[in-house]
Amino acid sequence: MPHHIVQRGHNKQAVFFETADYKNYLENLQELKQMLDLQVYGYCLMTNHIHLIVNPGETPPNISELMKRLAGRHTRYINKTRQRTGSSWESRFKISPIQSDEYLLQCCRYVDLNPVKARMCQPAEMYRWSRYRAKIGQTKQNWLDEDPIYLALGDSPDERRVAYKTFVADRLGTKAANQLINTAVGRNQLTGDSKFIDDIETRIGIRIEFRGRGKPGKVKK
Repeated sequence: MPHHIVQRGHNKQAVFFETADYKNYLENLQELKQMLDLQVYGYCLMTNHIHLIVNPGETPPNISELMKRLAGRHTRYINKTRQRTGSSWESRFKISPIQSDEYLLQCCRYVDLNPVKARMCQPAEMYRWSRYRAKIGQTKQNWLDEDPIYLALGDSPDERRVAYKTFVADRLGTKAANQLINTAVGRNQLTGDSKFIDDIETRIGIRIEFRGRGKPGKVKK
């Protein structure tokens, strides 16, 4: 299933400083997604953190390998170009598996609207470092993948572009979804409804839904 990934700069410091930094990260992402046989449905590179929506297919551990290599390559690049030392990133990325039918499109919108929420641009298509402009047909990024929910938005590329742009512009009902998405990825939990969570718990035999602070998960018997 697709996963929403967030990785932040060390101590919330910047990890991108100029155009070349963003381009370097995307070049590495393109190379590594092909090497590790992953699908990348969305991304947004902010000044001090990144969002990715990635489907690992049959090899979920490859997500960890992707993030390890991306972080290492970008740290070495920034340290060289900025005469710095140490890691550019927090020790561990955040990750949340997504219930595709209900939340994948909403997660993509959440990621694409990050620059708008941060008041870095208005509207979303003014921001260069997300996939949004490609999804609405303003640029081409042929190395990225189209998820099945996006493909179901229309019978042609033009129909899908218009439908997705309308979906992103329509903020009605997004507050609760955004809160769920933000909480889920921040706590490394599932982005989905209770039925989805129950199904995953049954499959893996572990209680994983957040039950409140100080209450660890329990293994079902």
